Amino acid sequence: MARVGVVGAALVRDGRVLASRRTEPPRLAGLWEFPGGKVEDGESDHEALRRELREELRVEAHVGDRLGGDVHIGRTAVLRVYLAALTAGEPALVDHDEHRWLAAHELGSVDWIPVDLPLVELLRDLL
Repeated sequence: MARVGVVGAALVRDGRVLASRRTEPPRLAGLWEFPGGKVEDGESDHEALRRELREELRVEAHVGDRLGGDVHIGRTAVLRVYLAALTAGEPALVDHDEHRWLAAHELGSVDWIPVDLPLVELLRDLL
């Protein structure tokens, strides 16, 4: 069985990355993540991530290089995170209840969802 593709955006601006606090599901509510979502049939990762950012944050973004490798989410999904930059808009609260722009030294100030943690560490060196 093929794993479901999930994409996330490490949105970087002025040396800071956007962290978004989840509201659901209950086991992940209150934890922070790179915004994104599932890749739909027929979409590339870049297309899916641009769509997800429009839906979740109401922004447009340029999607760049991948950050690290695949991160397995259980047995059913695989997460791929990409570096990205806003091209239009400011992040709105749609699927999250808070956003923060974090500098490298602030990355540990929020509780990240477990699947994002290895990528947070890679990002620390890039900011």
